[in-house]
Amino acid sequence: MAARTVGFAVADEDQPLLERLVDRYGGGNRSEFLRRAMRVMAAEERAERLRGIQARAHAAAGRSYTADEVNDLVRKVLKKRG
Repeated sequence: MAARTVGFAVADEDQPLLERLVDRYGGGNRSEFLRRAMRVMAAEERAERLRGIQARAHAAAGRSYTADEVNDLVRKVLKKRG
């Protein structure tokens, strides 16, 4: 994997927090911490998009579905395709 150094400015008052998080989640390695933080934020982004999709689906359906109902509907659709 090719890597390139990029610069970030961190306020003096944020340095202790950054170092604590780097130690805990990056094993003292800022690059590893950033990679892990990016994966976490990407997961948060996906969850946010899914919540939006869910809200639009609920509005379109005129009601809320339970997780079990959604799973049953997905199974039915997949079964028809398969």
